[in-house]
Amino acid sequence: MIAFLDGILEEKQPARVVVNVNGVGYEVFIPLSSYERLPGEGQRVRILTHDYMREDAHHLYGFATIEEKSLFELLMQTTGIGPKIALSILGGMSAREIRAAIASGDVKRLTSISGVGKKLAERMIVELKDKIGTAEAMEAEFGAEEPTPENMKARDAVLALIALGFTQENARRMVA
Repeated sequence: MIAFLDGILEEKQPARVVVNVNGVGYEVFIPLSSYERLPGEGQRVRILTHDYMREDAHHLYGFATIEEKSLFELLMQTTGIGPKIALSILGGMSAREIRAAIASGDVKRLTSISGVGKKLAERMIVELKDKIGTAEAMEAEFGAEEPTPENMKARDAVLALIALGFTQENARRMVA
């Protein structure tokens, strides 16, 4: 497994880059969100990678942040989502927003991403909601807003209710 590449950015395109690591050029497929964070060509870059192997192909998928990489790997656990669809999903919305949409069961928000239909959005929610985790999901949902004393108190209240055994949805309704 190749965990990351550290080298010179030789080529930069919205869907792929080539990183020169000690004279070897690695082609890496990236989401648009990572592309926007990359330095210019000829600059030093560090890209976190996911090494994907099939019997007929060996591809590297790259990410600017660990949050993007971990969500990519989580999305790949969903039936019907391969690396290309996972990259497309990451390119359509921030990792934090995707986690929040999955945690809250927001099918409409997920279907706003190109390539994600109603059935796929529902499958993502069913298969990934429990894997995201309550605290992480709440952090994603409330973290999308600017932290204020009010939303920090609301987040803490929801987490406390969940710890007492309420479902996340009921806890959020009670606090709202």
